[in-house]
Amino acid sequence: MVRVFARFRKWFVARPARPAAPSGHGRPAQHNVFEAAATYVAASVEDDWDRIDEVAGWVAPDALVFGINELACRAVIALARERNEPVEAVARGLLGLPGAEPSRPI
Repeated sequence: MVRVFARFRKWFVARPARPAAPSGHGRPAQHNVFEAAATYVAASVEDDWDRIDEVAGWVAPDALVFGINELACRAVIALARERNEPVEAVARGLLGLPGAEPSRPI
């Protein structure tokens, strides 16, 4: 996960949003910020740089950052509920940080 965010920061430091590619109907394709975030993270996990480049043009970089942050928050909350562990313990465990042992259920 740290690898994904490090790549993301490096890639989007000063990168402006590109216009979306036109769809078959003569209008630009509309992409939701959360759709872009999900696709970006999946492409990062798969090391699909062509797809990452494509997604980078769907929304503004700051919107993509917001979407990825929201995705990460929701994923950690869902995992914590599934494991019946505190959110902080799950987050620290995913990042390999000390203090990842569950102390109290959420």
